[in-house]
Amino acid sequence: MRQFSRWCAQQLSLGSLETVSQSVSEHIDLLKHGSPVLSAAMKNLRFKDFFWNTDLTSTGGYDAIILYLNDGRRTCKEVEDFMKARASIEEKYAKDLLGLSKKVCGHNEMNTLKKSLDMFKLQTEHVSLSHLQLAHGMREEAKKVEEFREKQKEMRKKLEQQMDALHKQKTSQFKKTMDTKKTYEQKCRDKEEADQNVNRNANTNNTKQIEKLYAKAQQAKQNAEEADRLYQQNVTTLGKVHDDWLKEHIKACEMFEKQAMERINFLRNTVWTHLNQLSQQCVSSDELYEEVRKSLEQCDVQEDIEHFINLRRTGDKPPAAVVYENFYSGQKSPAGPPPSRLPPPVTR
Repeated sequence: MRQFSRWCAQQLSLGSLETVSQSVSEHIDLLKHGSPVLSAAMKNLRFKDFFWNTDLTSTGGYDAIILYLNDGRRTCKEVEDFMKARASIEEKYAKDLLGLSKKVCGHNEMNTLKKSLDMFKLQTEHVSLSHLQLAHGMREEAKKVEEFREKQKEMRKKLEQQMDALHKQKTSQFKKTMDTKKTYEQKCRDKEEADQNVNRNANTNNTKQIEKLYAKAQQAKQNAEEADRLYQQNVTTLGKVHDDWLKEHIKACEMFEKQAMERINFLRNTVWTHLNQLSQQCVSSDELYEEVRKSLEQCDVQEDIEHFINLRRTGDKPPAAVVYENFYSGQKSPAGPPPSRLPPPVTR
């Protein structure tokens, strides 16, 4: 790295700032892209495998991911504000730069990227010279962070609205299904009671009373059959809603995970570029920035994703579908393939 610093000093004495800047950027790109971050596929832990809840109406796993993404968006805003402030401070004295190093940057971030951002603040504190010619370039980089943050926000907005609608639909249909189940069970009890009354009075000589009890039993039977039909219908509808939500939840997890990876990689590269700008103007301060580069070299997208999953994962099993439970058989549908949603015949 010291050889690279001496090379920069030599080039500054021989050529224009633009030429040297381009050469330095090309050299840094070769160093950075020797082990691409995004080319390493996620082979182990994935969002879609570890953010489930056994409770059908729970959104705990989804909420954990959204909280992580919101924290990441705040990190982008903090980095953006940090770079804008740094651009202004470049026009002032070193004491203003020292005040900047105390600003929040990556407060909600975690693991390797957080370590890199913390190291970034520490080394900023050690820089005491202002560099006016860097202000414009730093503001351009801050603008890129803002555009990136807004782009991700818009991409998430539509998907979050779809998921919120599915969650409401799933919860509403589940409540409706449970209500019809209770009604179904009560109607079955009423039917059994009416049948027992008919049997108990079968030998009575009061014809009107028998007819009345029989009519009541028939009505109870019809009510039970209607309740059974509505219960089965709602179970079937809930199954469809569950399947739709399941598919969309997996898609959302994949999209959110992709955004998280892009965000970590983008912030890593943004801070790296920021440091390269500083190094181009002040080779004498390169040893300070080298400590930050070493930290950034340890910034690993996969490790950060797995750290978050291990820290906040909510479960690895999705909720099972609600199955039809026949009142008379007292048996549930066996586990395994999804049960047929055709209602079984009602037997007495």
